[in-house]
Amino acid sequence: MTEGPSKPTLYKQVHPGYQFAILIVILILAIIIGSFVGIAIVAAKYGLNTFIDISNLKLGSQQTQTSLWIIQFTGTTFPILITPLIFSYFIVRDPDNYLKTNIHFPWTLIVLVFATMMMANPLIEFLGNINQKMVLPKFLKGLEQWMKDSENSAQKLSDIMMQMHSFGDMLFNLLFIGLLTAIVEESLFRGCLQTIFVRWFKNYHVAIWVTAILFSAFHMEFYGFLPRMLLGVLFGYFVAWSGSIWPAVWGHFVNNGTAVVVTYLYQNKMIGLNPDEQQTFNNSGYVISFVITVLLLLLYQYLSKRWQVKHHYGEELD
Repeated sequence: MTEGPSKPTLYKQVHPGYQFAILIVILILAIIIGSFVGIAIVAAKYGLNTFIDISNLKLGSQQTQTSLWIIQFTGTTFPILITPLIFSYFIVRDPDNYLKTNIHFPWTLIVLVFATMMMANPLIEFLGNINQKMVLPKFLKGLEQWMKDSENSAQKLSDIMMQMHSFGDMLFNLLFIGLLTAIVEESLFRGCLQTIFVRWFKNYHVAIWVTAILFSAFHMEFYGFLPRMLLGVLFGYFVAWSGSIWPAVWGHFVNNGTAVVVTYLYQNKMIGLNPDEQQTFNNSGYVISFVITVLLLLLYQYLSKRWQVKHHYGEELD
């Protein structure tokens, strides 16, 4: 007697376009619910005026800073974490393929990811400088002003969250902004979304770039769109070639964690390099960064393929 298709197979037959729509609905609902929960916690703990102060960017008191972290976690971090878990375990019922949490990849890739992230810094700065010079046509001046105002507001909130007066503050930011953010965002974008787009477009290059564009757009920081998109592309190839999300999580952590550590050292006058400085490298540095980053990516791809072929044939021999 022939067995019917398993449940995961039936769920995977759902068109990727519908999967995308379902994932986005879950994410929106999670953000709305999480935001209300965060506001309720802040209101109960400090009073509703504290939330109003945050909305008006009056962030001088300790309670507004603590409240900002509460709202950030309940309204953004936790929803981004719970969405891919609900989707992969209960909607498509295929967490292995949609989360890609396996550790079956050569650990030399971790070293390559670190080197790639370090060497890509000048290239990221170059794209950031291009973004900062962005000017919209005159008939879009209203939109441009709104984008600048939104950017300034986001920067003020980020500056508050990145204030670190002690090593403990730095360690907290390293774990929250560095590690936790890397895990939740990679689970959503390079885990679920990129997998959906690979199955939708039948081309992993297109899937990587589309995911990277959405990844950057999600952050709503218009004058940092290009560098964040590049980061999304790098993370996308880390996952596509290794078959695991962890190299991308590591790369994401290296990027965010470096920013946290450098900011801490600068704030406490241990270094003179301002992390907000827009011009650290010259044109030669940008070209060298591009060439070496591409070479490191090709080496990453080569080692991933070689390991997968070796692993595949090894299983067949067993």
